[in-house]
Amino acid sequence: MARTLGYMVTFTTYGTWLQGDAKGFIKDGEVRGENIALKKSNVENLAGAVVRLGRREKEIVREAIIKAAKRLKQKILAIAVYSNHAHLVCEYVDVPIEVIVGYYKNAGRVALRKSGFKGKVWTSGYDKRYCFDEKALRKRIEYVKGHRV
Repeated sequence: MARTLGYMVTFTTYGTWLQGDAKGFIKDGEVRGENIALKKSNVENLAGAVVRLGRREKEIVREAIIKAAKRLKQKILAIAVYSNHAHLVCEYVDVPIEVIVGYYKNAGRVALRKSGFKGKVWTSGYDKRYCFDEKALRKRIEYVKGHRV
């Protein structure tokens, strides 16, 4: 069995990149295309305002995740926090990925609350891309570092 060197995770802010969106979306690990009826239903069922992080809020989330990674003893190889989502490329640690993602999302949420942010921050779930070799890991790092924040 191949050893996992690391992974890239992506999670979105509340109300953005909904299932059915024209940009496409991921469900059960499969990329799916636009579905207008599904997106309409998801928009109608939002329980709060759509969240778009500002420059200060993005930095708060970034710093909170970096501090949380130090507590987990996990190396963050690349991180980018955008107005509507975050990408992290992480070195593999022997902790279930859903626990790690929950930990990082919570760290960002708590830090934002301390700065006065109110309401939901993240959507449920996340996307993950495992890296089983150096080439795949470098590709994910370059992808994250190559985007403007």
